[in-house]
Amino acid sequence: MFRRNKPVDFEQILLDSANVSSFDQARMEGRLELPLLRRNVYVIGFIFLLIVFWFLWRLFNLQVVNGNENFTLSEQNSLDEVTIIAERGVIYDRNGEPLAWNEQDYTDEYTFPVRAYTDRLGLGQLLGYVSYPMKDSSGFYFRTEYIGRNGIESSYNELLSGANGKQLVERDVYGDIVSSGIVEPTVPGKELRLSVDAGLSEAMYQLIATSSKAAGFRSGAGAIMNVRTGEIIALTSYPSYDPEVMADGDDVELIAEYNNDDRFPFLNKVVAGAYTPGSIVKPIVAYAALAEDIISPDKVIISTGSITIPNPYNPSNPTIFNDWRAHGKMTMREAIAFSSNVYFYIIGGGFEDQDGLGITKLSRYFRMFGLGSKTGVILANEQAGVVPDPEWKREVFQDDWRLGDTYFTAIGQYGFLTTPIQMLSAYSALANGGKLFTPHFELGEVGEYEELMLNPDYLQIVHEGMRKTVNFDGGTARALERNDVAIAAKSGTAELGADNAFVNSWAAGFWPYEEPEYAFVLLMDKAPRSNSLGATRIMGDVMQWISENRPELINS
Repeated sequence: MFRRNKPVDFEQILLDSANVSSFDQARMEGRLELPLLRRNVYVIGFIFLLIVFWFLWRLFNLQVVNGNENFTLSEQNSLDEVTIIAERGVIYDRNGEPLAWNEQDYTDEYTFPVRAYTDRLGLGQLLGYVSYPMKDSSGFYFRTEYIGRNGIESSYNELLSGANGKQLVERDVYGDIVSSGIVEPTVPGKELRLSVDAGLSEAMYQLIATSSKAAGFRSGAGAIMNVRTGEIIALTSYPSYDPEVMADGDDVELIAEYNNDDRFPFLNKVVAGAYTPGSIVKPIVAYAALAEDIISPDKVIISTGSITIPNPYNPSNPTIFNDWRAHGKMTMREAIAFSSNVYFYIIGGGFEDQDGLGITKLSRYFRMFGLGSKTGVILANEQAGVVPDPEWKREVFQDDWRLGDTYFTAIGQYGFLTTPIQMLSAYSALANGGKLFTPHFELGEVGEYEELMLNPDYLQIVHEGMRKTVNFDGGTARALERNDVAIAAKSGTAELGADNAFVNSWAAGFWPYEEPEYAFVLLMDKAPRSNSLGATRIMGDVMQWISENRPELINS
């Protein structure tokens, strides 16, 4: 095989090997460079072209084949505006005790503070609860605020809410956060200090609860109000619910139990429960009779246990209206103390030679004291109740009004329905000289009121009768007699059902008797008629708790 002859350069021919040692080989002297083979150039060029084509293919794949997908991905994930949920305002009672506040969610289910509530019993309907901000399946908020549900959380939702903030978050194409920064800080919700005493409200709740179980009452409610300012000092409704359970929504079984309870634990019975009032309307009837000059407060009326009204259509079958017992001789003061039905039948509807108010005047005075209409309290679902009158009867029963209807209305029966908050406001007006307050929950504020222009002399007679109810032999609220404070009160028992097999028991009044500062109402709902435990005894236990734990309320 022959080799191709390679050309020999001129320098190679004349090179003298003797001189090689004098070359500085470190500086490349005396070295010969072989020429670069063309084959190597071609190989390197081919490799370079392969790299170029690979880059071009990747560029084509990113920009053309998957261009739309990559564009959308880069647009969505490059810079996000994230909502920062503002903290909700804290709710305190009148003594500074937290009732609703914010806590970190240790379950990591939520990225914002969760609502926590007091463990005190009986405040569920008062406080209400919240629904949390919510995200969709992609992680974006479709509800960016806490929403108050019921009670104070709902009524003061705007005050408690605050304002959300904004944060910009930069992410790479894989969704990892590159950087972030707050562009709009949150504004926390304002705190709210209520006029309500949580400890007193819980004590009322526990006494109502134990009494309900002992005596067979279905449910109960109670409230106390400052008659000079309209502030609600205590409010509770039995049975109640745990606001935290409702806010979290995780305990499905307990929530279902709440929903299926026929005692209606979600119902705030103080403002949204309408009940037959019975005899607690009698002080209003007494005032109306004095104001209309129907009867002298010192006139004696005798109760033999009933009055009989002749039947002009069937003389052999007269109508008999019974008292709950024969009280004998009494003036207006004793009639209030004994809660005589006969006395109030007579001054309400008239009998023999004694004129009565009649239904028109009766209903006018009831409405003047706020019965049959909403008080305007800020809590939701307040009921107006019913004051019976001829128009109401025609609408409901398509029938005419009769004397017996007036008699029963005068003792708080028939179709009469009131809420405890209405009676509390009415008794506050009786106590303070005629200021009919809109009940409220703002600590230290004097609420709005209507001036009823009541006659103080007539009011004094009514007050004396209510005081006798507590401290006079035969008075129906003797359980409220105390040595440390003088209480004026009225009891009430309202018959329920077609055969009057059940009763509501009421206690309402005010203290101190000499210079009234607080009014109260307590309702025990639907007990068997044979029950001997009344609302006045339960309210007496409440007053004992106040004496031991809140003496400033009776020694102010």
